[in-house]
Amino acid sequence: MFVLCCSFRRSSSSRVVSLFVGSFNSPAHLLNKHKQFSRTFMASSSTKFVFAGCQLLVGENKEENLSNARKAIDEASQKGAHIVSLPECFNCPYSNASFPVYAESIPDGPSTKMLSLAASSNKVYLIGGSFPEKDGDKLYNTSLVFDPEGNLIAKHRKIHLFDIDVPGKIRFKESETLSPGSTPTVFETKFGKIGLGICYDIRFAELALLYSQRGAKFLVYPGAFNMTTGPAHWELLQRSRALDNQLYVAAVSPARNPSSSYTAWGHSTVVNPWGEVISTTGHEPGIIYAEIDFSKLDEIRANIPITLQKRDDIYKVVDIVAEKQQK
Repeated sequence: MFVLCCSFRRSSSSRVVSLFVGSFNSPAHLLNKHKQFSRTFMASSSTKFVFAGCQLLVGENKEENLSNARKAIDEASQKGAHIVSLPECFNCPYSNASFPVYAESIPDGPSTKMLSLAASSNKVYLIGGSFPEKDGDKLYNTSLVFDPEGNLIAKHRKIHLFDIDVPGKIRFKESETLSPGSTPTVFETKFGKIGLGICYDIRFAELALLYSQRGAKFLVYPGAFNMTTGPAHWELLQRSRALDNQLYVAAVSPARNPSSSYTAWGHSTVVNPWGEVISTTGHEPGIIYAEIDFSKLDEIRANIPITLQKRDDIYKVVDIVAEKQQK
């Protein structure tokens, strides 16, 4: 499996991202170099951290998928990541036929246990991509989040199910096997709040705005766009959500598996609040890294103060779930 590594240097006008590809068995001097770069800039501010998105090749062997995920988490931590995300459906093929077969209960299943142990062993916040969750007679596409002690701190069930039909190109109906979640998810870290969605959730600007209203400064979407929607909309949607809300957005995809019935687009990406792509890759297995600096949000929001300029007397997004919880 290959890893996409990045280093950062500053110019007078912008931050430049330098990328190179290495393996999980990279020479020790490369591991030390990137671990040192991450820890050095992090030491200067609690609003800065390294995000890593693990673009994994997912096959039919569940144990192998879990093993590859653990290796990628370990590698990302070794290179200095503080928050790590896996892709959507990291433990199984993305198909309606696979969801019931690979589904697990939470917190008793092997995927949950692996994620908790990986987070605590590496002392990272871990966004566990997603995997099929079995709860009674229902199945959900679920993402779990763990803190650096391995505690489960958030669970997001995909709110918007992927039901599309593009004639002659792709038809997929998650609703044939999955049920939708009903709870928006924002979780706390020592760096700030992060909003969580899964794949198709990114198409709904209202959800992202709700996350921003709840104080999220970074939105993470484990996702598996396909060869039809990926080239057209994957990056566009990430940049749109980042610009809409003046925050960071990351989308983490599985690697492209040509033998799979559903072919993922890949191209895991991180976008900054200015709408710029600051880290990305192709369709092969790898890890992307990005420096996230929440202090940049204040600067951009002061320059273009759209939050203060909204017309709440004409339009607004209402947080219905939060209002119900307060009653």
